[in-house]
Amino acid sequence: MGDMTNSAVDFYPKNQRSDSNHAGEFGCSLNELRSLMELRGPEGVQKIQDTYGDMNGFCRRLKTSPTEGLAGNPVDLENRKQTFGQNFIPPKKPKTFLQLIWEALQDVTLIILELAAIISLGLSFYQPPGERSEMCGSAAGGVEDEGESDAGWIEGAAILLSVICVVFVTAFNDWSKEKQFRGLQSRIEQEQKFSVVRGGQVNQISVSEIVTGDIAQIKYGDLLPADGVLIQGNDLKIDESSLTGESDHVRKSADKDPMLLSGTHVMEGSGKMVVTAVGVNSQTGIIFTLLGAGTEEEEKKDKKGKLQDGNMENSQNKAKKQDGAAAMEMQPLKSAEGGDGEEKEKRKGGSAKKEKSVLQGKLTKLAVQIGKAGLVMSAITVIILVLYFAIDTFVIQKLQWLPECTPVYIQFFVKFFIIGVTVLVVAVPEGLPLAVTISLAYSVKKMMKDNNLVRHLDACETMGNATAICSDKTGTLTTNRMTVVQAYICDAHYKEVPEPDALPAKSLDILVNAISLNSAYTSKILPPEKDVGLPRQVGNKTECGLLGFVLDLKRDYQAVRDLTPEEKLYKVYTFNSERKSMSTVIRMQDGSFRMYSKGASEIVLKKCSNVLNSAGEPRMFRPRDRDEMVKKVIEPMACDGLRTICIAYRDFPGSPEPDWDNENNILLDLTCIGVVGIEDPVRPEVPDAIKKCQQAGITVRMVTGDNINTARAIAIKCGIINPGEDFICLEGKDFNRRIRNEKGEVEQERIDKIWPKLRVLARSSPTDKHTLVKGIIDSLCGERRQVVAVTGDGTNDGPALKKADVGFAMGIAGTDVAKEASDIILTDDNFSSIVKAVMWGRNVYDSISKFLQFQLTVNIVAVIVAFTGACITQDSPLKAVQMLWVNLIMDTFASLALATEPPTEALLLRKPYGRNKPLISRTMMKNILGHGIYQLTIIFTLLFAGETIFNIDSGRNAPLHAPPSEHYTIIFNTFVLMQLFNEINARKIHGEKNVFDGIFRNPIFCTIVFGTFAVQIVIIQLGGKPFSCVPLKVDQWLWCVVLGVGELLWGQVISSVPTNRLKFLKEAGHGTQKDDIPEEELNEDAEEIDHAERELRRGQILWFRGLNRIQTQIEVVNTFKSGTSFQGALRRQSSVTSQNQDVTNISSPTHVSLSTPNALSSPTSVSAATAGHPRCEGIP
Repeated sequence: MGDMTNSAVDFYPKNQRSDSNHAGEFGCSLNELRSLMELRGPEGVQKIQDTYGDMNGFCRRLKTSPTEGLAGNPVDLENRKQTFGQNFIPPKKPKTFLQLIWEALQDVTLIILELAAIISLGLSFYQPPGERSEMCGSAAGGVEDEGESDAGWIEGAAILLSVICVVFVTAFNDWSKEKQFRGLQSRIEQEQKFSVVRGGQVNQISVSEIVTGDIAQIKYGDLLPADGVLIQGNDLKIDESSLTGESDHVRKSADKDPMLLSGTHVMEGSGKMVVTAVGVNSQTGIIFTLLGAGTEEEEKKDKKGKLQDGNMENSQNKAKKQDGAAAMEMQPLKSAEGGDGEEKEKRKGGSAKKEKSVLQGKLTKLAVQIGKAGLVMSAITVIILVLYFAIDTFVIQKLQWLPECTPVYIQFFVKFFIIGVTVLVVAVPEGLPLAVTISLAYSVKKMMKDNNLVRHLDACETMGNATAICSDKTGTLTTNRMTVVQAYICDAHYKEVPEPDALPAKSLDILVNAISLNSAYTSKILPPEKDVGLPRQVGNKTECGLLGFVLDLKRDYQAVRDLTPEEKLYKVYTFNSERKSMSTVIRMQDGSFRMYSKGASEIVLKKCSNVLNSAGEPRMFRPRDRDEMVKKVIEPMACDGLRTICIAYRDFPGSPEPDWDNENNILLDLTCIGVVGIEDPVRPEVPDAIKKCQQAGITVRMVTGDNINTARAIAIKCGIINPGEDFICLEGKDFNRRIRNEKGEVEQERIDKIWPKLRVLARSSPTDKHTLVKGIIDSLCGERRQVVAVTGDGTNDGPALKKADVGFAMGIAGTDVAKEASDIILTDDNFSSIVKAVMWGRNVYDSISKFLQFQLTVNIVAVIVAFTGACITQDSPLKAVQMLWVNLIMDTFASLALATEPPTEALLLRKPYGRNKPLISRTMMKNILGHGIYQLTIIFTLLFAGETIFNIDSGRNAPLHAPPSEHYTIIFNTFVLMQLFNEINARKIHGEKNVFDGIFRNPIFCTIVFGTFAVQIVIIQLGGKPFSCVPLKVDQWLWCVVLGVGELLWGQVISSVPTNRLKFLKEAGHGTQKDDIPEEELNEDAEEIDHAERELRRGQILWFRGLNRIQTQIEVVNTFKSGTSFQGALRRQSSVTSQNQDVTNISSPTHVSLSTPNALSSPTSVSAATAGHPRCEGIP
């Protein structure tokens, strides 16, 4: 990678090259800051002391103030952007329209057509010398005037033209999809805000606006947007695994290790940092720049056909990631070029999702099966035609093959070949990937309006199959607007907020100080935006509830904070999921210390040995007093659905100073000030939304950190549990006791006994949530596998969100870590938006099924007509150009029309399909076969008796360049009109009678149907020779329309035949039957699907396989040369594996080569690796 470093320079603004000019303006240059950020731990502290004196000196050099921040002057900000760069990493260039056209041209069937058309064109211009002799056989002669033989080129040209049309449509679709995705990406980026101090005020600004020298406030859950040096921190722990691969959290402090890097996650604590490097100069930016440059260089190398170095492969992987995981999901099903197989492997490695989405898996399988059948049919057609011609000419007519006849015969063979290709074109359902893409892209766009920001496309469709939702309580089911409504202070239980003079003055002071100082200073209550609204709560909502309580007691928390600013706090133990409490230590004026604590009442009360009595004096607090308090105060509050919080304090002597790191001794012997009950009202729309979920066959479970009584009370208000139902509510510790064996291992059978009835899991840790989700997903009990959706907002919800089939993160309350791990972001944090997601997901599934039902009917009919027609009359009744038009209607237009149906509430009245439901149900199969029979009957009647019915000339057995006939034009017209009316039938797939229901709610559908009809009239009346059409009379048109409308009437007949009577109907398009597959083989399955996609590209695959093998060998050799990095690679590999225990996917050969030494120790893992990877046979 060393050779790429210089190319990274190209990304910097011009004036960043020379150091002299900015050293003059600021006290440190860009390169100084970059090299500073490459130091770690004590080295960094030392460097700051040696070069700048201390942090204040460093801030002075950057012309910023640690307390006031930058002044926010626009000229200064612009100057900083010019000097130190913007906080923006340039994305990879999108593919140009020409590249997309080139990719669309790689389609195998189109290439075959292009070749056939070119040969046909070439031959049509070739005139055999002399008169066409009778010796070439009768088939070559026939009705051909001079003009007709000159028009022979038209067919070839028309085929080429229609190929160009198809290519442009495909390329345009891909281009608009890419554009939509970029828009989505930038919207996600714009929504990311960060707190910085400017002019002494804390402002939320867009991440891209951050400049070097800004003072940024960081807190639990943030994803750091730039590099910086810590000025002041409280108990700060950072997860740096995204940069270093180390999974342990790194503790940061201003005096030991102040270096904070962009792209890392704050897992605990809070603090302030001065920003030192942004955008391409930050550590993440430097890596991305190298990768960007690496990928470009690699592409150049690829063009020259050189082997790539193994490192590049890695870099490409990451560069893909940079483009956003969703870009990977947005690919259509058919790989655009041979190498796409490789790309797919990498994409899988890069994206968070383990497998292909359920729907894509089913569709790919189906498309491959249909494609194979089409290939066989077209081959048979060509063979039969050639044999028939040869036997007729050389055996029956006993003619010799003469040299001058060769071009004539070749023209015949080309014509047969074109007929064969035509059959193939119609048989291959290339509209399937298009339909999926359009349907998903359309849904994603519309879901934005329903407050669902979809990050991974396939999540949208998976949501339609969801059978269970595990939801958080706070903020999702409730409004997340906390207010204190009850309090127990100084031995008195107040059912509403007490008057200030009802409390002893001393207790009141301690209480106000405890709340004001022992909460994040970022939490505050601001005046309402409108005169009538409620005051705005900013920051942690529970803390805002407590600060509101201080204001209700007619005190001002800000005045208390001004006396003790954040820098003066002696020590802070921030809230985390293990402690379930937060404590702050301050130094009193006499030199002693006081610690204020608050947290979950049952946890903090256990640490209290005193309590303030009615006079405000401490008295003994024995275990039996505690039990009494739990019974009389805490449980009644919890049963009212209140969250209970205990507030306490403890005094320490000034000397000897306590050992603050020994937490267990510090958080003991507390004096309880009081317990408050905080209400978080249920969102008004939630009970209705949960009812809809239950009707739709989705079980809603609440997983919360709250007390079990509070959780149960809220669950009853929401309708998650209804009286008289058989359900269980558990606390985290009981849940763990029940699911683990003696060794403490989780057992699936034990989980299977609990989860079906479990509705509420209270006092749960993030691990419990993850265990529950994994248990439900892996469970095989019940008639179908579960598909689980999870909501989460906290950093600790990351693992569960990743594990779930669909992870929902909260857009407002959610931390960056949660959003990063999720598939869909709820922009309004509202549970009822999840119901909308379910509706859209089911709608996608139905849209695809509608399209399939329509397309397969056309496929079956067109293939049979072309095949039988060719075998009986030596010519396909539907010509190549006509077939391409039919293909355009049924692929591109129909996928647009049927994939954009808006969802209806009725979708929520049926049960979820689950993972194993076939794509084509028996009802759909009945419709496909029923309509197929009708259409074939009509077309064959017209083909063999049409000339007598309409009293016209027969079009059968026409010579090579014969003019188009009315007979075949009527067949083509009737065929297209039948498809049009059948498109209306295809709108319903569950056997409904009224196919017009809601048709005008979908303007796209109406436009396409009428538009196609209009174009069809133009083609018939004016299409002439290129479309092999003759203008029809009005009465002939009416007959065609009547036969088309017959489809609608016939549809009514079919829908009245009960499906269960037709025992012979089979379902098709099954998903993989995961029930019978052990876990390790699941990824083999995903491999299989990808492999199937590439069956038509065997040669290219073998070539890539060889290339890969050489690459892998080179890499192994290189790695052994530099022994250290091999160890490093192994270590990195193992830390990655430990993080992703659930992901058993082997994503690219590079990984396999690295893990071989590990794998060799256990033979099973080697076999699993090779089995799952079609390219592993020859790895050294």
